Amino acid sequence: MTVIANPPTTPTRVRLVTDLGRVLRTHLTRRRRPPVTEEAPDPREALLRAMCHDMRSPLACLEAALTSLDAAGGGHGEVLDLARAQTAHLSSMLRTADATGGAQRRGPAPRRLVDVVRAAIAASGLPETQLTTRMTGCAADVTVADARVQRILTNLLENAHRHGRGEAVLLAVTCRPGWVDLALTQAGVPADRVVGHLRTTTPPVDLTGLGLWSVQRQAKELGGRVLADDRGDALTLTIQLPDR
Repeated sequence: MTVIANPPTTPTRVRLVTDLGRVLRTHLTRRRRPPVTEEAPDPREALLRAMCHDMRSPLACLEAALTSLDAAGGGHGEVLDLARAQTAHLSSMLRTADATGGAQRRGPAPRRLVDVVRAAIAASGLPETQLTTRMTGCAADVTVADARVQRILTNLLENAHRHGRGEAVLLAVTCRPGWVDLALTQAGVPADRVVGHLRTTTPPVDLTGLGLWSVQRQAKELGGRVLADDRGDALTLTIQLPDR
């Protein structure tokens, strides 16, 4: 029979010190890890998230309205009016999204500013009977080579159409040495809310203020600025862009 000696044992105090050192090393290693930084939100991702959020309720309402047309009884006229209203609302949101996205794309060829204004009016859905347009000086013949100018105008007009409660809109386009001014005036506009949207530096989580956020972002990218003038009875938003 072979007798094996008992293996040497580590004193309890030594094991305690060793375990304590291991815990401290692990803790210090974790603390030295660089902090995780959150990436800035992608405007395209914010736009998609906003569309999904805002289109759920109108689509559900429209589906219910169209389904009820098959039910017996009257009230079809009211249901059709509701369906038309929801369809108009969805179309309005899609115009806002279209004017907001793809800010870096440029137009195929330079165009006159008067043609850009006409295209923006047509894309916004704002009734011509609600809009007065004034172009003075050399503004009509200014050459525009960047598609973002039309998107800015479309966003402003679309915002006036969606949230202006049918109030009249004045679009004044003027030029001065080195600059072009696009001024939109409308009564009954909540100035504090509009200015708040213009000062937002990140895309909104829904479509609320998305068009105005896009306006200030694209104007800044073009080297311009956005000014707000609240005269009590009406608010004027002026987009000042360099004439390049």
